[in-house]
Amino acid sequence: MTALRYDHQMIAGWIAPGETVLDLGCGDGSLLQHLSETRRVLGYGVEKDPDNIVACVANGVNVLQLDLERGLAGFEDDFFDHVIMSLSLQAVHNTVGILTEMLRVGREAVVSFPNFAYWRHRQAILNGHMPVSENLPYQWFNTPNVRFFTIADFESLCAMNGIAVLEGIGFDEGEVVAEEPNFLASVALYRLARTG
Repeated sequence: MTALRYDHQMIAGWIAPGETVLDLGCGDGSLLQHLSETRRVLGYGVEKDPDNIVACVANGVNVLQLDLERGLAGFEDDFFDHVIMSLSLQAVHNTVGILTEMLRVGREAVVSFPNFAYWRHRQAILNGHMPVSENLPYQWFNTPNVRFFTIADFESLCAMNGIAVLEGIGFDEGEVVAEEPNFLASVALYRLARTG
């Protein structure tokens, strides 16, 4: 098995043995495969890319081909312990809608996303170009990203929509950023829950 990405390592630490997990935009299913092998979770992935679906099946991951823009209507309320969307939230048009759906079908939502306020991204824009980095690997003309937001923007969105932030962590180059994450972190990772 290949080594887990740093955000996946943190997510795996939040998942208790035997829990139910839904991974939205699961890619090749490597996170779910790891969670199944190490935590014995009951996991399902959602993916739309046909090549990734084939990879999930090869990795022994239960996967459904769905368009997340249509919501999660096929899933019951509170069915999952955790609903994960790793480095995909910025590629969804209906941001509030998918967060609401994640918290409808899951006890907790876990999201990670690139922080567009990261200092290197700001520097790229000051130099006259859209940022391209490990976490933003696309050029402006071929990016799947439809939302460009920061850690501060995301926390404001959660506050406006009654979403409780249980934990938020910033990373840069795989290391935790303890101070000024909106400026110094290239990626953010959050655990979320409904309020009330």
